[in-house]
Amino acid sequence: MNEILQLPEAPADLAQPALAWRNSFAGLGPAFFTDLQPTPLPSPALVGLNAPLVQELGLDPDWLASPPGLDVLTGNRLLPGGRPLASVYSGHQFGVWAGQLGDGRAILLGEIDSPAGPRELQLKGAGRTPYSRMGDGRAVLRSSIREYLGSEAMQGLRIPTTRALAVTGSPAPVRREEVETAAVVTRVAPSFVRFGHFEHFAARDQHDHLRTLADYVIDRFYPECRGAERFAGNAYAAFLEQVSERTAAMVAQWQAVGFCHGVMNTDNMSILGLTIDYGPFQFLDGFDPGHICNHSDEQGRYAFNKQPNIAYWNLFCLGQALLPLIGEQELALAALESYKSVFPRELERLMRAKLGLATAQDADRQLIEGILQLLAKERVDYTIFWRRLSHHVAGQPADTVRDLFLDREGFDGWLSRYSQRLALEEGAGPRMLQTNPKYVLRNHLGEMAIRQAKLGDHSMVSGLLLLLQSPFAEHPDHEDLAGFPPDWASNIEISCSS
Repeated sequence: MNEILQLPEAPADLAQPALAWRNSFAGLGPAFFTDLQPTPLPSPALVGLNAPLVQELGLDPDWLASPPGLDVLTGNRLLPGGRPLASVYSGHQFGVWAGQLGDGRAILLGEIDSPAGPRELQLKGAGRTPYSRMGDGRAVLRSSIREYLGSEAMQGLRIPTTRALAVTGSPAPVRREEVETAAVVTRVAPSFVRFGHFEHFAARDQHDHLRTLADYVIDRFYPECRGAERFAGNAYAAFLEQVSERTAAMVAQWQAVGFCHGVMNTDNMSILGLTIDYGPFQFLDGFDPGHICNHSDEQGRYAFNKQPNIAYWNLFCLGQALLPLIGEQELALAALESYKSVFPRELERLMRAKLGLATAQDADRQLIEGILQLLAKERVDYTIFWRRLSHHVAGQPADTVRDLFLDREGFDGWLSRYSQRLALEEGAGPRMLQTNPKYVLRNHLGEMAIRQAKLGDHSMVSGLLLLLQSPFAEHPDHEDLAGFPPDWASNIEISCSS
């Protein structure tokens, strides 16, 4: 890869940002990555630019939207000082050890200081790497728009996530089930280290590299693990516990909002507890606990109601990888144990919040389980139910909520018990309207934006982004985007192909 022709640096017109690049990940050594250049794409065009994130990073939106900026966002040119690289990792895919994987189409440009803190910038879809295996290293417009909107939807919902700075498109053909066009997403995160990075070195018995990686992540992101009294000062066990707790809290938020990830392989799990790798994800329409959003998931391994257990399974794999550093199996198991307490506690807290309950009562769990059973029985639209219930608690009649159910008697019985419980609370309605979103990125909304973008019209991509960044606001001019999905939405198939 070192023989690849160096890309030119972007010309300094239009106040090119003078970024103080560094790449702390590159300091780990050549066993962790390969230096390489992105592969240029012809005729890049701006599909979406995330203005709030541009501002958070202290960048210039006018320059990014200019031809030199588009070249940088597409991987056709480099800003001075960057060191592009692709990292190596391994992992379990659909429960089976897949061996060496790595950044098959993602290239890390480097790390910058921003008002929001240090952030890594990564181009997804920027060409082949040594870890592409049989892939072409490209991403298509369809999946790139989904990731751009999906990650920012999660940010708007206050769920930990990687971010998306921009999407650029190109007429370059990319073959998937059919011939599509290429695109590049500029992704942003404090770190893109995954569970699979640790599995890679553990599987190869490269314990020195494993320790180097663990020390790097602990010192940068989990310094409190050093000298912690728990686990007799074993920083690696404390680290595993912290990752377990962050993961538990994240998955609880997924379940509460009705988010299906779709492909929870260990290489798709962030070591920081961030939602990462937006492939065949989906926000639930009708509430179906066993819903499988990934058309490629023939066995239903990653069904919605299996996500909490899969997250623990993935953490167990991480614990096995860290065992050479932790030293004692009992310590590793004790560190993982926190997941089993944090997840149910966090989920119950979040579900109480969806019901507007600021205090905890013993009977709350029955209320939560009761309404989820009613929703599942009739596949009631998950987002619309919680939003209408919020408006009812805020003062509107109950009819719009009751109309969602065929079993009126069953719902009325639940509503009566809920109303009695709610009498013990104050200000529940306004809290619920800031807890239960009006807008989520339903599959059909993403599909509509994609269809328009394929025709060169990116207005719906931009419009959806604004709604998803403030999903609890009413936005009365966009009621149609908060309604029930059309009949054709049930025919949308989302797979691992991207």
